[in-house]
Amino acid sequence: MTNSAPASISPFAVFRNKSFTRMWFAQLISTIGDSFTMIAAGILIYQKTNSSFAVGLMLMATSIPTLLIGMVAGVFVDRFDRKKIMITSDIMRGLLVLSIPFLVHYNVNWLYVIVFLSASISTFFLPAYDSVIPEMASDEELTAANSMIAISSFGSTAIGFAASGMLAAYSLDVAFYIDGFTYFISALLMVGVKIAATPQTEEKTSVVVVIKNLQSGLKYMFNSSILRALIILSIMYSFMVGMGNTLLLPFATEVLKATTFEYGLQEGVTSIGFVIGSFVIAKYADRLREGVWMIIGLLGMGIAYMIYSFSTSVPFAVLVIAISGFMNSPYSVARRTLMQRNTDREMRGRVFGASMTIGSVVMLIGMAAAGLADIYGARVMMQFTALINLGAGVVAVFIPGIGQPAAEWIRSLKLLRLASQAPSVENGRAATLADLDRLAVRLPVFATLTLNERKSLLKDIRYIEAAEGTVIVHQGETSDTAYFVLEGGTVAGRSENDNERILETHAPGDFFGEIAALTGIQRTANVITNQQSTLIRVPAATLREMSRHPEMNRLFLSKMTERMMRMDMIEMPKRNVMDQQVLRDLRTNQPVMEAE
Repeated sequence: MTNSAPASISPFAVFRNKSFTRMWFAQLISTIGDSFTMIAAGILIYQKTNSSFAVGLMLMATSIPTLLIGMVAGVFVDRFDRKKIMITSDIMRGLLVLSIPFLVHYNVNWLYVIVFLSASISTFFLPAYDSVIPEMASDEELTAANSMIAISSFGSTAIGFAASGMLAAYSLDVAFYIDGFTYFISALLMVGVKIAATPQTEEKTSVVVVIKNLQSGLKYMFNSSILRALIILSIMYSFMVGMGNTLLLPFATEVLKATTFEYGLQEGVTSIGFVIGSFVIAKYADRLREGVWMIIGLLGMGIAYMIYSFSTSVPFAVLVIAISGFMNSPYSVARRTLMQRNTDREMRGRVFGASMTIGSVVMLIGMAAAGLADIYGARVMMQFTALINLGAGVVAVFIPGIGQPAAEWIRSLKLLRLASQAPSVENGRAATLADLDRLAVRLPVFATLTLNERKSLLKDIRYIEAAEGTVIVHQGETSDTAYFVLEGGTVAGRSENDNERILETHAPGDFFGEIAALTGIQRTANVITNQQSTLIRVPAATLREMSRHPEMNRLFLSKMTERMMRMDMIEMPKRNVMDQQVLRDLRTNQPVMEAE
């Protein structure tokens, strides 16, 4: 076998997981249907009342539920089965939308009630949906998965708006019927999704319990430096979006003297830019850390908005606003990924619910602030919007948890460049049961082993302490040992044309080196500590003994499959040192096992 350069994971690799594919199509179909209802409802209200204010009230009916119950909905998402929540939400929303053609013939006010109830149910569906995405994709695929979700959302909206206009001209009732049935199709797709059940609590759901859970969720969010940073940036971003989107119409018509068609074109190319940007992020997500993508997105949007605010030509303005949509995708996708990666599974509903609520409140404030254009002019206020966006980008550079990953990335590159001169890891001491107990805290699969099983694994396992900048394995060497990170962390990278490329980082509970240990092939990367670390070194013979345990075998197989596919190593020759069943699984490109 030749050591070829590592290949990036395909942005479409996540679709190997049938559950993700079902969820993706469910969102695509239901979002197209939502577009039908949004257009049809606005037209219907205007036809019945001939009042723009009445149309505005309907839009408010879609926003108010998030403000009222968004955070509380997150509590229920964490306490109950998320799959059932999504299926029930789809069925209920489908029934509500199907009732519109019947009820509005009696009284148009029924439309406000139905839109309000449907939006209320969505506040349960959305955080549940965002919470389960990390269970559908491996860590390496998560950013690409979120990019694909963004594509289905924005792409389907563009398709839906284009089709709904023609459909509404034919029959408003048909638009509602189609949307209602798309919810049922979405529910059917969700039935086949495999999601690990949320651990049930014996504590009965009551007002006191909900408040207590809500408090614990907010405490969790604000005690995390990275989640706290994401909320701060979200506040700035949401204010900018609320103000900027509201200013687009007066800026286009008053400053650029654009026609309504040209204004609509700007709205359309923004979505197209976002979809293209999401494809780019899905393809190149592994090139930079999420924090760096967020900084690029925020600064890029700020620069695009500033250029747009000085534009005088409609074609030029259309091009620039498309670029702003393109730059929006790195921020949005990376932000969702960071939230998912840095939130415990049992807390995701509350964190996403709170984030959704805070964003909605601030966005409405931004919309209201856009009214200052009546005093200062649309151009000045658009420039102010750009400054807010640029300010968010600058804050992201320095705020802990966002800019910090970028600094860590740069520092890791420097460490890898010095790997040839760095000290090698020492032999350490014999590991003890206490060491394995500590590892079980980081890697719960070890907790499933009996005391006798853990004792039998202790032979030849070593406990190692390593200072920052210590090389654990060298690219190109052969070795029959793997390493588990107990404390600290390491970074893996390889040289490509005299340049270092970071492949992955390892935190406490991660492991590496299992492929070379079990197959006998050369190490494919350098691995060096990026901070003071402790590790457990395990020889190949002990790894094989571990793999006899079903849970460990599943863990090793899934991780090895991910890494070997990423490194283009699936077609490696058979080795007697490796279990043949594992080889067969790897050679058939099995995806990461879905949660039962």
